[in-house]
Amino acid sequence: MTTSRGPGQSARLGALRYLPALFREIAAASPRLFAASLALRLVAACLPILTLYIAKLILDGIVAEHARPAPAAGLADWLADPGRARLAGLVAAELGLALVSDLTGRLSSLTETLIGDLYANAASLRLMAHAAALDLAQFEDSAQQDRLERARRQVSGRTGLIGTVLGQVQALVTLASLAAGVAAFTPWLVVLIALALVPALLNEWHFTKAGYRLAWLRSPERRRLDYLRYLGASVETAKEVKLFGLSGYVTDLYATVARRLLTENRSLATARAGWGFAFASLGTLAYYAAYAVIVWRTVAGSFSVGDLAFLAGAFQRLRGGIEGLLLGFTQITGQAQYLDDFYSFFAIRPQIHAPARPVPIPRPIRDGLVFEDVGYRYPGTQTWALRNLSFAIRAGETVALVGGNGAGKTTIVKLMTRLYDPHEGRVLLDGVPLPAYDLDDLRARIGAIFQDFVRFDLTAGENVAVGRIEAAADADRIAAAAARGLAAPVIERLPEGYAQPLGKRFAGGLDLSGGEWQKVALSRAYMREAEILILDEPTAALDAQAEHDVFARFRELSAGRTAVLISHRFSTVRMADRILVLEGGRLLEAGSHAVLMARGGRYAELFTLQAEGYR
Repeated sequence: MTTSRGPGQSARLGALRYLPALFREIAAASPRLFAASLALRLVAACLPILTLYIAKLILDGIVAEHARPAPAAGLADWLADPGRARLAGLVAAELGLALVSDLTGRLSSLTETLIGDLYANAASLRLMAHAAALDLAQFEDSAQQDRLERARRQVSGRTGLIGTVLGQVQALVTLASLAAGVAAFTPWLVVLIALALVPALLNEWHFTKAGYRLAWLRSPERRRLDYLRYLGASVETAKEVKLFGLSGYVTDLYATVARRLLTENRSLATARAGWGFAFASLGTLAYYAAYAVIVWRTVAGSFSVGDLAFLAGAFQRLRGGIEGLLLGFTQITGQAQYLDDFYSFFAIRPQIHAPARPVPIPRPIRDGLVFEDVGYRYPGTQTWALRNLSFAIRAGETVALVGGNGAGKTTIVKLMTRLYDPHEGRVLLDGVPLPAYDLDDLRARIGAIFQDFVRFDLTAGENVAVGRIEAAADADRIAAAAARGLAAPVIERLPEGYAQPLGKRFAGGLDLSGGEWQKVALSRAYMREAEILILDEPTAALDAQAEHDVFARFRELSAGRTAVLISHRFSTVRMADRILVLEGGRLLEAGSHAVLMARGGRYAELFTLQAEGYR
């Protein structure tokens, strides 16, 4: 279980172990671009020392030319003189290096941007594939939702790490060349500058860890901010926000949470800036101490003017390079901590999976579904949603589940479809426990529509086709499914028919009424052509007559199939062959409408109460 203290020191440092995996994936995204980026970085790394050395030669050449007579004004006279021709060649070489430096920088930026985009696409696909493989219960756990949120944020956020690490490789090569050049004159000054910058490294390391810890601890608040932003500025919530006057309430909540995060971030940023300036000043003092020594030795005649320029430039770049290298390392360790958020998400393993050697599902199903002493409770709770539950649904039978909210009806459906696995007992299909079957094959045999079905911002045809997406190109099958689900008249009235985009998220989309959406969703179940059909209160937005018509058609079209329906309207439920009455996760009664009414138990009581409400 995730604690509130955030990741420990060993976990933060251990996150560096993800760097090799990250770079293997980045290189795999485009091996040629990755190799080109490395080559460009190495070329760029050698340019500073070459530029400084040519500048030294130019200055020394200028000083030497001052001791000679003034040259003639013509360019030909200049180039005819070997010394001055050499000086002109050095200037041209420096110009060439400047052009190469600019070109390599732009090409590096281009290649790393392209690699970053390719990697982000590949990582996004991997993230979605892994998320699809996780259990529903893992999605419903708030701690796992936080992990998913952090992983989702890192898909594109960590692509900049490639530039940071390659920049470090480039900086190391550059520093090695600069240090070698300076060491030829004054090796001890290189050590002085390096030691003076160590405190700045430790300071940045400390605040990088503090920043990550703050971000880690505030994942729930960031998710809450995203939700409040959605509430306050989305078409889905606008109607009720306006009707109930919730705008001020939502914005106040957002401001309160945002203010707290802003205060914490500001405190951390202020402390980081203050201590950063103090420790960076040590590096500045070391640089000017070294610079003073170089000037003194130049005046004393130990160094030439060109040597002075070379050493001053080399020290300045060396100081900035060492400081950048140290800071870059802290940035890498800091960003690597976020890699832990990304890769640890892939460490989450689904508990519900297909067996290595699945049992073939009978075609057709002969006996049906059996619950044997089933118990289930949701993670983090001590209350059982279902307990000691045993019943059977025979093949070809239509069964209705009846009970109040929290009775366990939807939990039963999720156990049938293996969205959950029971904690006690077992669920069997034709006498075989569900975990023995291939998971995809099992779900392909079941068509289920829930009350909280998804309104996809896709075309009308695609909204039906998601019931069997591999048949999305089969227009006749889509039209037949829409006709069965009573959605055909709705879709055919749309300006573009089955090609009409639905929803208001994208331009050109049209929204449907709640009842129309439900007919489209119902059509998905018929698109699936499954042997087991489940309707879990998908008609809540329909009036009583429309729901009755839907279920009458459902019963007609599900003839020969096993069907499970959940509805609060008993006028609809009575059409089932058998009714299971649930309360508190236990089975109270079972039988046909006539049998249960004659028994005068809980079902008869509920039916009578509802019937009186219609008088």
